[in-house]
Order: sequence, then structure tokens, then C-alpha cells
Amino acid sequence: MRIDKYLSNLKYGSRKEIKKFIKDKRVSKNDVLVKKESELINPNIDKIYFDDELVYYKENIVLMMNKPPEYICANKDGLSATVMELIKEPYSRFDLNVAGRLDKDTVGLIILTNNGKILHDIITPKKDVFKKYYVKTKLPLKNLDKLLGDYTILDGKNMPFKPLTPVIEQIDDTSLYLSIKEGKFHQVKRMIKYIDNEVIYLKRVSIGDIVLDENLQEGQYKEIEY
Repeated sequence: MRIDKYLSNLKYGSRKEIKKFIKDKRVSKNDVLVKKESELINPNIDKIYFDDELVYYKENIVLMMNKPPEYICANKDGLSATVMELIKEPYSRFDLNVAGRLDKDTVGLIILTNNGKILHDIITPKKDVFKKYYVKTKLPLKNLDKLLGDYTILDGKNMPFKPLTPVIEQIDDTSLYLSIKEGKFHQVKRMIKYIDNEVIYLKRVSIGDIVLDENLQEGQYKEIEY
């Protein structure tokens, strides 16, 4: 890969700006100053420095975040704060997308990655990935067995939708763990509404084998292997 393309992809500047940075002796490879913007590098082997700081690079970035309330799972939004605004360097230099979005007022586990395959594996129901939620309800829980049957709720486009059979683990009179495979818009809330109750707190605690690190405070994140 050309050095100017590499640094431009990591948002150090445009290709034209990178050319000037190289001319100004701000870029080095393996402790040797880079002289031409066309110089080839191996991002997985070569050590690239910009202003004497090592450029962080990995082909696949996977971050676990404990999403706080009032943030939306989007790259940009004109009205609300987004989870991307919580990402700092060096990870903010990568083109990340959210795998497994959460509603604005829902907290807990989201995955951010620049790997399209990982993104697909997590968000498609066909991959048989359960998303597990801690659910707190307004009223005492009743008729939970109805959630295991054949019924219809509305999806994100207000079209009739039949949820796949969930896994239910009741904790006490007003709380449970609910594991679902689809993750439609407001799905958990609409499932609880179907049994004449209301969700007052919702937190996702796992996606498949990825379990939210309990040490992560809301808004914090860490890199993980996947």
C-alpha cells in the first residue's frame, strides 16, 4: 500500500496534505524518513511514525462498548449524540460501524467494527446469534409462556412480525433475562407489551458468546478479539 493512501485512510489528511507532511519530514517508516508519497509499505509489518508518534493500525478492529442512555447507534445525527462521538484516538481514525444497534434509551453491549463479515455475523438472524437482555418491568410478570407461542407484533416499519422463540430466564417478580435472535426495532418492549406489561429499564448483556465486561462503565469501551 502507498504511504499516502495508508495515512489518508487513517484520517491524517488528504493525499495532497500527506504529500506536504512528507515533504516537511513529519513521516517516517521504521525510523527512516519517508521521501516520497508513493513509497510502499506493509501496514502489518512496517512501523509508521507521524510527528514521532507510532501510527496505530490493525486490519480488523472490534470494540465492545457499554452504551449509555441518550446516545443513538449511528455514525452521524443532526439532533442527538451518537456512540461514535464517544470513540477517541486511535480508534476514531477507523471507519467503524455498529453491529447490533440499541434504542436511544437502551443501555448495554454494542459492538463496533470495521469488519463487514463480523458485522453481518452479528446482525443477521440466520447466524443463530442470541442477544440477551436484562429487562425490568413496571408490573409483576405474568403470562411469560405467551412469549414462547405463536403471536404477532409490529416490526420497525409497523408491519406484522412473528418473533422467533426466545429464551426466558425469570429473575424475580419484575425482572427477567430475555434472549432473542432478531433485534427488530423496539422488539423487546413490544414483546413485553404483548403480555400487558411495560419495560422501564433495558440493558443488553450479551451477543452470542460476547458478554459485556461488567467493569466497563457506561460510555466506556475496549478492544476485543473476535
